[in-house]
Amino acid sequence: MDTQILIIASGNPGKVREFKGLLSGLPLKVKAQPEGLDVEEAGSTFTANARIKALAVAAETGEWALADDSGLSVDALGGAPGVHSARYAPSDPERIARLLQALESEDKRNACFCAALCVAAPDGTVLLEVEGQCKGWITRTPRGDQGFGYDPIFEVEGTQATFAEMSLQDKKAHGHRGRAFTLLEPRLRQLLSQQ
Repeated sequence: MDTQILIIASGNPGKVREFKGLLSGLPLKVKAQPEGLDVEEAGSTFTANARIKALAVAAETGEWALADDSGLSVDALGGAPGVHSARYAPSDPERIARLLQALESEDKRNACFCAALCVAAPDGTVLLEVEGQCKGWITRTPRGDQGFGYDPIFEVEGTQATFAEMSLQDKKAHGHRGRAFTLLEPRLRQLLSQQ
């Protein structure tokens, strides 16, 4: 029996590495999407964007594709940056700086990370969709050097640590992507057993 190939629908090396770690216990051959493949995320929700990416990468590669769309929604900013989290500024340091500046005089710093995951087949079938959330707040200064994106300024509720201060194991246990993956894994395992 051939090992199922699963393409991670992302050009972000940090995200691909994180998913390879999360998926390591499954009978899958995990690969990054082809370089130069750019999918426009035109959806208005995290779930819609994950579906758009998974379907496009599955169709392009002829393999199953796993896409996630995740982002940070800050209460004081009316849910921004939300689905625009990755496009809030050109780089991670600039995104962090812009968000901290927007919250400079704000005491209510509650925020929520959301991750929507979608697995699609090359024939256009959506095989699985799940969503995970993680509540916390935005710190006043970045802390930690692990992770990527907004990780250094997002303190996870009940941990007194930012994502950037956590090990991959802790991040998996507490994080939005880890929570979404906890929902996805048993269903993906079941799907693989039916192949």
